Amino acid sequence: MAFFIASSPHAHSRRSTPDLMKWVALCALPGLAAQTYFFGWGTLFQLAFAIVLALSLEALVMVARKRHPMSALRDNSALVTAWLLAVAIPPLSPWWILAIGLVFAIVVAKHLYGGIGQNLFNPAMVAYVVLLISFPVQMTSWISPSELQTTPISMGDALSLMFTGFNLDGLSLQQIRTGIDGVTMATPLDAFKTALHTGKTASEALQQPQFSALAGIGWEWVNLAYLIGGLALIKLRVISWHIPVSFLLSLTVVSGLFMLLAPGETASPIVHLLSGATMIGAFFIATDPVSASTTVKGRLVFGAFIGAMVFIIRSWGGFPDGIAFAVLLGNMCVPLIDYYTKPRTYGH
Repeated sequence: MAFFIASSPHAHSRRSTPDLMKWVALCALPGLAAQTYFFGWGTLFQLAFAIVLALSLEALVMVARKRHPMSALRDNSALVTAWLLAVAIPPLSPWWILAIGLVFAIVVAKHLYGGIGQNLFNPAMVAYVVLLISFPVQMTSWISPSELQTTPISMGDALSLMFTGFNLDGLSLQQIRTGIDGVTMATPLDAFKTALHTGKTASEALQQPQFSALAGIGWEWVNLAYLIGGLALIKLRVISWHIPVSFLLSLTVVSGLFMLLAPGETASPIVHLLSGATMIGAFFIATDPVSASTTVKGRLVFGAFIGAMVFIIRSWGGFPDGIAFAVLLGNMCVPLIDYYTKPRTYGH
């Protein structure tokens, strides 16, 4: 009899990899709905285009590797990668941004390492970082939430902006993002960091129109929606609680400590928890079963490290949000973390 050793992800439940990936996508639906509500139809168009392109690239690469494409398409890993990248980029980004990103995610970050179970880094985050560094203007061109928009964006406008760069009235994305007062609306994290650099205190920065009583308008509800989906993943035992809890606890403790030590110079824990990609990062990105730590203690260390790095990058880094960079740095540390946290052999 032959003993077959399958590649990761390894799950202790009786669910298959396609089943696990399917539940990840289903539990991300509340967050997707919230993003669509606050940021418009562009989110859904980006997702549909990303899924079609990711599955096509997956099939082409499998054919080039002389393997049957259906075996890769059925595991739903390409679908999840496309999903995570599509919701991470601005909803009205040009189509070629997503195309370049998925080539890096599927071809470079995944299949050049051997395919599913062999990649060292989260493919979606590799693609996101490549895009952010290469095309910073397009990757930071987030539109305001629906209640702050001066120019309503219809379904036709979103589709036209994505593929032509102009809406149906001939306005560019930059013109749409510019309000009546001639100032381009920035994301809450970017606006907060810019305000601090201009000499304002944290409380003064939070008085800007992008912020509500808790965090950024729209962003707080998006994060809460992903939190609901993440808790469902834990309830269904698709993921374990160790990485999300240690991630969020680390971010809360570190941001709270610095708020006490340097009042007025850093954002509060609630702002960090409900801004940017915090919740999708904690529950859907950092918990990638292939590139995350595999031991119980290692997952706690892995999550805590990412949470601390997110605060550091957000506070002193060159980019407003630090989820992607923090996750990739954590992926780099996984072999070391697993080595020092592996369980002792019974009787040793």
